[in-house]
Amino acid sequence: MSINWKGILKRIDNVRWEIPKDFDKRMNVPARLIASEELIDSIIRDNALMQLVNVAMLPGIIKYSLAMPDIHWGYGFPIGGVAAFSYETGIISPGGVGYDINCGVRIIRSDLSVNDIKPYLEKLANTIFNNVPCGVGSKGKIRLSKKELEEVMVKGARWAVEKGYGFREDIERTEEFGQLKGANPDFVSQRAIERGMPQLGSLGAGNHFLEIEQVSEVYDEKLAKSMGLEKGKITIMIHTGSRGFGHQVCDDYIKIILRAMPKYGINVPDRQLASVPIKSKEGQRYFGAMASAANFAWANRQLITFWVRESFEKVLGRSAEDLGMHLIYDVAHNIAKIEEHIVDGKKMKLVVHRKGATRAFPKGHPSLPEVYKDIGQPVLLPGDMGSMSFILVGTHRALTETFGSSAHGAGRVLSRKKALRITKGRNIFKELKGKGILLKAASGETAREEVPDAYKDVEAVADTMADGGLAKKVVKLVPLAVIKG
Repeated sequence: MSINWKGILKRIDNVRWEIPKDFDKRMNVPARLIASEELIDSIIRDNALMQLVNVAMLPGIIKYSLAMPDIHWGYGFPIGGVAAFSYETGIISPGGVGYDINCGVRIIRSDLSVNDIKPYLEKLANTIFNNVPCGVGSKGKIRLSKKELEEVMVKGARWAVEKGYGFREDIERTEEFGQLKGANPDFVSQRAIERGMPQLGSLGAGNHFLEIEQVSEVYDEKLAKSMGLEKGKITIMIHTGSRGFGHQVCDDYIKIILRAMPKYGINVPDRQLASVPIKSKEGQRYFGAMASAANFAWANRQLITFWVRESFEKVLGRSAEDLGMHLIYDVAHNIAKIEEHIVDGKKMKLVVHRKGATRAFPKGHPSLPEVYKDIGQPVLLPGDMGSMSFILVGTHRALTETFGSSAHGAGRVLSRKKALRITKGRNIFKELKGKGILLKAASGETAREEVPDAYKDVEAVADTMADGGLAKKVVKLVPLAVIKG
């Protein structure tokens, strides 16, 4: 069915649009979209707005079904979707988190400038590529027992730091301090354990990446300085998640929840939105398993951080501390969190689903570490491998309008299949080299799947968030070297 979305979307201001609740009698709340005029056409073509409408039909949803400017078609929920549900009357849905549980981004700053690393860039990229396991089915360098993996599920990044893989400050600069409470290994299947055990400390493939970047523009000197950033300095961005472990957790619980829905009288417009009450036995078990996978992902990114620092030490002959390689922040963008928010003047306990969306809390928020209490939470917005990325900070307006959420990246406009089709015969390595970007990838096919053409303009996404007052731009980063699985 073709829908004339342009005739349905009600414009609120330059970046806010709404699909009214009366669009479909099954909607419990309106659906709200954050997007600039420039991005609207690609969003409409993708038809993810129908998924946004479907989410508005779920029980216990509060205020709006929300979409960020990087919205595109996903499993059940759109990617770029945010939805909050009452803890008392609402649901939890694996489709609202996604298969790559706690896929997220972290960024490391340094005291290095472009001139410092230019002579070593290729050697650095090769060393990282060899030192950080990456690619489809890649296995980590750590061998865990089941008992040790269970510790990882509960402790997250803390487990890695306690084992010597990082600095104590890394924990402080990670969302939830690298450890989502409520994890319960008893609710994780044997199959998920088997898949996760060999993969801890690996990058994976697909859109996961490691980038050596340069700060090319500073929008707010004071905020940048608070993060240890200045123009010309080198940063390293890491993007990966819970690998096969999280995928299996999601797969297991979609089946369990589909079978359980009838006994709770829950009907959904799309089976991919399979949901149960958060307080139900199945809801609590899924949350415990999902939190276990989230903690696996934080430990995973922490180990990769250690090997990135180790690679710089090896090539440059100086310690990571001496190079100033401190973590700025780590954010999740596929997760469900139990949070308290003010809704219509009242404090409410909510289950906030962010799928392809990043937490963006403002300055002063009690969840933030001391180092960012005065400026707000860093929001990491990666672009495609041929353009740029951004660091922003959360705002009070985001807290009141989007449950403290922001966009998570550029957002795809082409599926991987279509990207492969349109890039047949193209040499992406050569194209990026022409832009001054060194690409290390396991295969040409991986490079073609992740070609810049497959993504929206990330600058338009960042500007939309800033224009809407939902995040404040701090710096722009451009890639010098990209490592992909």
